[in-house]
Amino acid sequence: MSLPLSTAVSSDEKTSSALVGRGARASASLAIACAARYDRDVRVKLVAALVIAAGLGGVARADIYSYEDKEGVVHFTNIAPPHGSGHKWKVLYKTGPGRAGIISGAAGPTSFAGCAVSRADVVPATDHSPDRYTRYDTYIAEASRLYALPQALIRAIIKVESDYDPRVVSCASAKGLMQLMPDVQKEQHVMSVFDPRENILGGTRLLRLNANRFKGDLVLTIAAYHAGPGAVEKYRGVPPYETTQQYVKMVLKHYYKFKAASAG
Repeated sequence: MSLPLSTAVSSDEKTSSALVGRGARASASLAIACAARYDRDVRVKLVAALVIAAGLGGVARADIYSYEDKEGVVHFTNIAPPHGSGHKWKVLYKTGPGRAGIISGAAGPTSFAGCAVSRADVVPATDHSPDRYTRYDTYIAEASRLYALPQALIRAIIKVESDYDPRVVSCASAKGLMQLMPDVQKEQHVMSVFDPRENILGGTRLLRLNANRFKGDLVLTIAAYHAGPGAVEKYRGVPPYETTQQYVKMVLKHYYKFKAASAG
């Protein structure tokens, strides 16, 4: 699915406005050549299935190409189309190591001093109580209503970012349930980053701004939360950063899991 209708958010006030999502991006560990009608729900479900499948087999290292024919059918493939094929193929998803791999989860230099020696969290998640998954329900519901985003998406981000421990601090100084960076804390007016309610509202507000920016595209909204909207715009899709690609896969996996649980 794509993100639901929502409202514009001003720079200093939490409001609600309308927006429709479109399309999605994907990768797969096996060669893909498929076509789908330009239906948002169908395309995103198809792509999400491929992304999750790719995650089970490791990081896929093949770009994903797409074009839309005159009948409105969107074609996908991870096999580089030949030149002069007569179709206007576009690269939707680029794979391979990149900048985010330098930030966390990979060897090599880093622009974050705290990650130079170790990429492990400075304050790791230690809350293993089962009730942590419901402890913040009120705040998640509030953020979902305020910014017109699915609770399942907010829950998935929290699960991947901090495993529902509000005390987590990364080597890059991201903090709290939704792992807000210092600049994000300032931009989203988060005064107490370790306060669960403030952190969830600030993180969800950032998600809404990304959703507005990328016209409700679920995959790009998630990618922008991890790598930044500038990187998504630069590469016109999910950036070629291994950690970002893995992040999108994990969030989608949990998103559909939480969505199914709420529907049942």
